[in-house]
Amino acid sequence: MPLILLSIAPALLIIIYIYYSDKYDKEPRHLLFICFLLGAIGSILISSVSHLVISQYFPGLEEKEIWIQLFKAFIVVALIEEFSKYIFVRYFAQRHKEFDEPYDGIMYAVMVSMGFAVTENLAYSFQGGIEIALYRAFTAVPAHATFGIIMGYYMGKAKFSRKRIKFNLIGLGLAIFFHGIYDFFLFINYIPGISIGAFVSLAVGILLSQKAIRIHQRNSHFRPK
Repeated sequence: MPLILLSIAPALLIIIYIYYSDKYDKEPRHLLFICFLLGAIGSILISSVSHLVISQYFPGLEEKEIWIQLFKAFIVVALIEEFSKYIFVRYFAQRHKEFDEPYDGIMYAVMVSMGFAVTENLAYSFQGGIEIALYRAFTAVPAHATFGIIMGYYMGKAKFSRKRIKFNLIGLGLAIFFHGIYDFFLFINYIPGISIGAFVSLAVGILLSQKAIRIHQRNSHFRPK
């Protein structure tokens, strides 16, 4: 039970924060729950199957060469995981009539991301115990949230722009970039002190996420004039 709580609680706190940051037109809770489930089940299944397929063609991904770890971080992990989240935000949430202001991109992308993070957390925590659950509560879960916020910021812009494809792809690309940078520094932790780069990238992601939230709050279609 403690492992389950530690795996779920960080994501729940982030969801509550993002939900109440939606000041002017909160989203229906049943839609948010559906997006959470899509992340927890759909995104995980897509990324897990993709990882298995790629590992068959690239069996040397555990080797310590920098270029291999770069490929693993950006392609095998970041691209697959962020795209598996993106497709549900793009083809389910963004098309819904309730997606009616820019902030909704952040809200729905975070729900999918936190669903993904909870399932991933449970898997890692049951393997590694309470220490891993605590570590991920302050690293991996906030990281997934920042990737979701950055992606969702641009997907919120895309919904109300004539350049929908452009902004959607920018959101996906930046989520992949920040995810890849974060993982790359962790994957090459055999170089002393290099993992600090992951925490620097996470800090930058958090700052950008806060800025993205404030911008979409100001741009809400429901903000009193």
